[in-house]
Amino acid sequence: MYFILSICFFCILADGYDLGIYGAVLPSLLDYQPWGLSPAHAGTIGSYALFGMLFGAIFVGSVTDLIGRKKTLIICVALFSVTMILCAIATSPTMFAIFRFIGGIGLGGVIPTASALAIEYSPPHRRSFNYALMFSGYSFGTVLAAILAILLLDSLGWRFMFWIGAIPLLLIPIMMKYLPESVSFLLSRGNVNEAEAICKRYKMDISQFENLREIHANEKGKSQKSIKGLFSKQYIRATLAIFLTYIMGFYLVYGLNTWLPQIMRELGYSLHSSLSFLLVMNLTAGIGALFASAIADRWGSKRVIGVSYALAALSAFLLTIGVPSMAAVYLLVGLAGFGAVGSTQIMNAFVTKYYPAESRATAIGWGLGIGRIGAISGPVIIGLLLSMNFDLIWSFYTFVIAGIVATIGVALIPNKKGEIV
Repeated sequence: MYFILSICFFCILADGYDLGIYGAVLPSLLDYQPWGLSPAHAGTIGSYALFGMLFGAIFVGSVTDLIGRKKTLIICVALFSVTMILCAIATSPTMFAIFRFIGGIGLGGVIPTASALAIEYSPPHRRSFNYALMFSGYSFGTVLAAILAILLLDSLGWRFMFWIGAIPLLLIPIMMKYLPESVSFLLSRGNVNEAEAICKRYKMDISQFENLREIHANEKGKSQKSIKGLFSKQYIRATLAIFLTYIMGFYLVYGLNTWLPQIMRELGYSLHSSLSFLLVMNLTAGIGALFASAIADRWGSKRVIGVSYALAALSAFLLTIGVPSMAAVYLLVGLAGFGAVGSTQIMNAFVTKYYPAESRATAIGWGLGIGRIGAISGPVIIGLLLSMNFDLIWSFYTFVIAGIVATIGVALIPNKKGEIV
């Protein structure tokens, strides 16, 4: 079980590195004279991987049903790792953007596939913890991108940072030989002997997977009902408020991760200091999310999410009016990271608890999908503002507005009678 969890963690970490490295090298890309990128063009390129992730997330379910989770995960990891090499040797911005889009398709398939395998091979009493532990790899991947950029970017250049992103290719032979296939998938294809052998090896009860298969079959049959449930009279207000929160939350996450180093650099900080802000933001987000999840279990996820987004908005606003010391700047950037990035994990858990069982998967899928509107628009809008020579303060104002609207979105979600969610 620990081997499978480790593989999934590393895949998610590589996913986080792939997305985080673009923001880390963005100042160097803007300085790269042969390409002559404008901030607007750079922001558009930043959204290409996110477009790809949207396509990847949409199609991964169909691919998984055909070839299984193991092969899907291997293909997705190989795809985004190979495109990292292609980005490293790209000779034009157009080629670079195309490779980022193709890599994004692989990135979009990694998270749901790795999550499903980690949960399936975890004991029932550790599934939530193992999922949180595995998903923390995303934040630590972006932290790794910032650390390596601080250490290597000046001396080795931005292309080398993308070569590092190809390291997961070394993991593929191990995955091919030792990573087990999903027991649920094997049972759905009638491979009972292989499923029984895997269950015996990992000391699992095969009956629980047979029950899960029946549940999934029933849920597929109720797919239309589950979608109608999201927009029923009872849940439509909550659904629209949750969609709004996801859009604004993703705007914060991807806008900050893409543009924070460049914004801080243009405000007069050195490149190393600007990259340090990215490091602090994601490190605080990763650690803070684990603590916030524990608090949410006692205080309620909705309250914690609302306070977190309000904290992100307040921190972004205080950065616009100036603070007296570097220590205070780092503190505010860390709080913004916790409030923006750390809230996403808690939001996912909140949605699964809020809706009835037959609508939970649909609610999460739709919420994350709609949220991509914010993810894609964040890098683009900030890039346009910088290209139009707006005062840098306006970039932070968009984060303030997004944090406030996300807080309002959470507040508009009706409370469930007699329940803390």
